[in-house]
Amino acid sequence: MRIQAAVVDSAGGPFVIRDVDLEEPRDDEVLVRITAAGVCHTDLIMRRRWSRLPMVFGHEGAGIVEAVGAAVGTVAVGDSVALSYRSCGKCGQCRGGHPAYCLLNDLNMRGTRADGSSPLSAGGSTVYGNFFGQSSFASHAVAYASNVVRVPPTLSPALAAPLGCSVQTGAGTVLNVLRPSPGDTVAIFGTGSVGLSAVMAAVSLGCTVIAVDPNPARRSLAVSLGAHTGLDKAHHAIDTTGRPDVINRAIGSLHRRGTLALVGIGGRAEFDIMTVMTNGIRIRGVIEGDASPATFLPQLVDLHRLGRLPVERIVTEYPFTEIETAARHAAEGTVVKPVLTFG
Repeated sequence: MRIQAAVVDSAGGPFVIRDVDLEEPRDDEVLVRITAAGVCHTDLIMRRRWSRLPMVFGHEGAGIVEAVGAAVGTVAVGDSVALSYRSCGKCGQCRGGHPAYCLLNDLNMRGTRADGSSPLSAGGSTVYGNFFGQSSFASHAVAYASNVVRVPPTLSPALAAPLGCSVQTGAGTVLNVLRPSPGDTVAIFGTGSVGLSAVMAAVSLGCTVIAVDPNPARRSLAVSLGAHTGLDKAHHAIDTTGRPDVINRAIGSLHRRGTLALVGIGGRAEFDIMTVMTNGIRIRGVIEGDASPATFLPQLVDLHRLGRLPVERIVTEYPFTEIETAARHAAEGTVVKPVLTFG
């Protein structure tokens, strides 16, 4: 079928909306008409680095199921769904309930199916996609049973979309990994969509939440969500920045035997080993909030319904045709979570 997609033709190049062809779903695939897609910093980072081009990114999709392969029994045509990351479902990590650490984690970063093919093409030439098993910067996407999750049809697609990555990562780091007790202090470094989702989750548990960010508007938003800004010793800390200086500051903020969760994309960082050792500090890497989308996204929907996860406070909507503007605003930090909507 002929669809519209935002295609990146060169590393660091712009998103260009044009017609491409999308194959019908195979037996293990799901065709989704995209109604909203979040713009994540991972999309912006990878379009600068990606070598298999042209490429369609996007990994926070939401939409309506239009077709399912013969082997798919978890969703049906007409279902409202949110899309998340892909996992194999068979390896030890997946079977152990931790699909975010799937041993085939390159499923999300190949740009192709497992057999090397792409469902996308233009003029007979390959267009790479399958980003996080979806490539949702498009009017339609092919996804999989492992990363398609039913959501209530009454939930706005613009709110459902970011649940699949940024909200899942921030909230999941609190709820699934750190698991603070009521009254614990949680320091969150960086208040983008991941950090503010962590703020919401920690506040919902009755924690004292400290938000650390150089942007006064972001700090103000965090305070309005229940956080404080005076940094004191914390039982738990989350770094969303990936910056070595911030990571060291986070380590220094912890009580003895405190835990630091690293969720930001970054390079190398150095820290004082004796500080970590003598204080019994734990440092834990976290991908996708250590969440299984099939069970965790419904929990997030319930928290939103109860008013404990007000995702609408961080979302700014843009028409799909304004994807470059949305990407620029995300990079500049003038909005927290841009979400593209499709007419």
